[in-house]
Amino acid sequence: MYTGLLHLHSFLRWVILILLLIGLVQSFTAKSNPEAGAKLKKTSLFLLISAHTTFLIGLYQWIVGPWGLKNITNLGMSAVMKDDVYRFFAVEHITGMLIAIVLITIARGKVKKAAYGAAFWLYLIALVIILVSIPWPGRMAGAGRGWI
Repeated sequence: MYTGLLHLHSFLRWVILILLLIGLVQSFTAKSNPEAGAKLKKTSLFLLISAHTTFLIGLYQWIVGPWGLKNITNLGMSAVMKDDVYRFFAVEHITGMLIAIVLITIARGKVKKAAYGAAFWLYLIALVIILVSIPWPGRMAGAGRGWI
């Protein structure tokens, strides 16, 4: 079950990235195009749902899987914070994604109030945080460990 949820979690990352890019374009053009504002409301809802679903799956993986809570429990927080890979999965990834999802949630509220400029900036900041927080293949290559 853990492996299946890991694959779903990884797949939903692409859904979120695509919806964020679409949301950015739509929020940028929504002031001059009322049709884009209506489309943005749907896009922001799907983005919100997929981001929250992905976070819940990731939270389950952090609690049950080998890279989050188990590492902190087994090694201690001091040892986890000294190791780049352990620190990334136990602290940095979950914190960055939580902040990005909070920004996406706030942006959804801005879209509902037709504050498209504010939604654009919130989506842009969330996108940057997500891109930094995703464990891209090869990111941990210098650490000398194999990971997903």
